Amino acid sequence: MPNIQSSYSPGFLYRNRHINTIFANRIRPQTVAPYVRKRFHSEDGDFYDVDTVLNDHSTAIVLMHGLEGSSQSSYILEMAHHFSDKYDVWAMNHRSCSGEPNLLYSSYHSGHTKDLAALINYLEERYQSVILLGVSLGGNITLLHVGQLGDAISKKIKAVIGISVPVQLNTAAKVLQKSKNLIYLQDFLVSLKGKVIPKLEKYNKSQELINKIRKAKTFVEFDSLYTGPAHGFKDAEDYWTQCSAEQYLQRIAIPTLLVNAKDDPFLSDECYPFEKAENNDDLFLETPKYGGHVGFLTSYKSKRWYLTRVDEFLMEHLKKN
Repeated sequence: MPNIQSSYSPGFLYRNRHINTIFANRIRPQTVAPYVRKRFHSEDGDFYDVDTVLNDHSTAIVLMHGLEGSSQSSYILEMAHHFSDKYDVWAMNHRSCSGEPNLLYSSYHSGHTKDLAALINYLEERYQSVILLGVSLGGNITLLHVGQLGDAISKKIKAVIGISVPVQLNTAAKVLQKSKNLIYLQDFLVSLKGKVIPKLEKYNKSQELINKIRKAKTFVEFDSLYTGPAHGFKDAEDYWTQCSAEQYLQRIAIPTLLVNAKDDPFLSDECYPFEKAENNDDLFLETPKYGGHVGFLTSYKSKRWYLTRVDEFLMEHLKKN
């Protein structure tokens, strides 16, 4: 489809990418969701937790959080509260993100689609239809899964949404290394190291490797030392290349909305796939001038703008299906 002209027009304060990003995700009071947790055991001997809000709806919506987030991230809580009136909410926690360490040396990454696929299979047996909504890293996982399936995607999946998605991982990872974005990079690395170093010690990895990871200052270093090798990739570049959703967007065969703000401090130019959208009738790309990363505020207390936009998209495309 042609690229969509966005309706998002924030006030002056929220035209600053960092204010929009930080206010939305760190400063505003959080919504509360009445979750009930369900634990799923994976075929490889691990587990992942899914927090649910179930009201006997015929449609389930799967929410996928971003890097080092969880079902308790402010944007997921807000989504769970917003969508629970219409859909049963299934908010996935990636492995190691539910407040309890996972069991294996590996954990989760931007291309780990197996848990999502297993959850979808579970939901297909219980619901008339399923919606997928992924944010940031969770959006890449979602779009990667849907793109890899192409025409083979389940008929029960009726719509897909991605918000603030780094669909080209190689270049997006390096954007975060710029000096203006170091506050975000360091926040991620502190959290990741806090989980990974105990794993290294548990699995008797060398002190040399532990020291290198402890000193890692970029995603190139961290993903080359841990994420890549722990999940079967050669290094960071190999991991990013294989797991970027961008290379599969042309294969998407279900109505999909991708909302990436042009001022998103986490995204590279390659994360705005205009040509792919123009040549795929099922891919709707919306690139507001403002919005930051998972921000999209219009005022301090209002809901994020994209919630209304997602409602509009789903109303249009669920009717068609």
